[in-house]
Amino acid sequence: MVNLPRTAPAPPDLTIATLGPARIASPLAELLDNSRTSEHYVDEDDRVLLDDTLAGITARDVPAGELPGMEPCGPRRRIFFDPAKTRAAVVTCGGLCPGLNDVIAGLVRTLTYHYRVRRVIGIRNGYQGFVPSYGHDVVDLTPESVRDIATDGGTVLGTSRGHQDPDEIVDCLERLHVNVLFVVGGDGSMRGAMRIAATVAERGLMIAVVGIPKTIDNDIPYIDQSFGFQTAFSHASDAIRAARVEATSTANGIGLVKLMGRHSGFIACYAALARSGADVVLIPEVPFGLDGDGGLLAHLRRRVLERGHAVVVVAEGAGQELLGHEADADASGNAKLGDIGPYLRRRIGDHFSDAGIETSIRYIDPSYAIRSVPANPYDSVYCVRLSQAAVHAAMSGRTEMVVGRYRRRFVHVPMAAAVSRRNQVDPHGDLWMAVLESTGQPVHFT
Repeated sequence: MVNLPRTAPAPPDLTIATLGPARIASPLAELLDNSRTSEHYVDEDDRVLLDDTLAGITARDVPAGELPGMEPCGPRRRIFFDPAKTRAAVVTCGGLCPGLNDVIAGLVRTLTYHYRVRRVIGIRNGYQGFVPSYGHDVVDLTPESVRDIATDGGTVLGTSRGHQDPDEIVDCLERLHVNVLFVVGGDGSMRGAMRIAATVAERGLMIAVVGIPKTIDNDIPYIDQSFGFQTAFSHASDAIRAARVEATSTANGIGLVKLMGRHSGFIACYAALARSGADVVLIPEVPFGLDGDGGLLAHLRRRVLERGHAVVVVAEGAGQELLGHEADADASGNAKLGDIGPYLRRRIGDHFSDAGIETSIRYIDPSYAIRSVPANPYDSVYCVRLSQAAVHAAMSGRTEMVVGRYRRRFVHVPMAAAVSRRNQVDPHGDLWMAVLESTGQPVHFT
């Protein structure tokens, strides 16, 4: 018998804003003539349901046609912009992430080859590139100029953090005669894109603002995984392998690996599962204690005495409550974290020394090496499909939205929903349960 909840949480507003009716025949309409909704394709008039369980659907207590759902990605039969008269711009913002160049290349190719848009402009160094006082030039992007950029990490356009005046940004878009702006960035960048879209609307301009969400921490809601995440945890798992080799090569050795994850521990969880070499995984979503018989330090001591070594994986945002750190903010408004890695290294070393156990601790922090690598094949394909979806959405007049994959379907998500909360590891979910099974650590260190 299914245990049904009495009420369902209120769904977010999933309405996608448009600039107006789409009246122009799409050059891709022919592709759609023989398509219909199937297990592999969602027609533009269909919806991808927000809920995917019987309990969730039943709890809504509404007719099937009123269930909350998302608009599917893909080409439309009719579009808003005349391709021959359309000029597009691309900007990358925030921290680096594997796949940025793949997204840039995918946007340029889809705009040029499929829609015959005649000019695509690259904005240099994030939102700073729109502001005259920084003196950054723009660059013309063509299929030839982006042909080989995906082989390198980083972004060929450069990036920056921090808020810029939306009025200055829209002034620049007007001077450049841009009709479509693609923003590739994280939640801070998407909030900036929302301010740009609001300024566009206030001026009565016909400029579409479409986002391709980028976060190496995989913390954007209503999206299964952000691009670059698979590449990131794959490389992070190599660091765990190295830590395990180091730990097993010395008496009572301990490997300590700090991975990216300010508020969400997805990289730590997936990397640990990929290698199955971790004895403990620490993430921001699950507080932990160090001292006492039920604490982390005593558990590590027991594990080392039993097995001769141990490996600890910690996300950068874990254990912040232990540090007594006064958090400042960076240029993007994110709290600057205390450094949990060296703190744990010192506390572990002191604990073993006090217990009279000689040990060696090998500390590995591969963060910047991970985020700067090129995308792996999986993420490269994902980036291509996201960039295609973003172009289809923009050309059809959608705006103030992002593209992503939800329940294995590519969907449109309003920017407001994409920044409404943070996607985090559920301490009661199957991913964290899988980590506990793999490591053998207790549910809580108290």
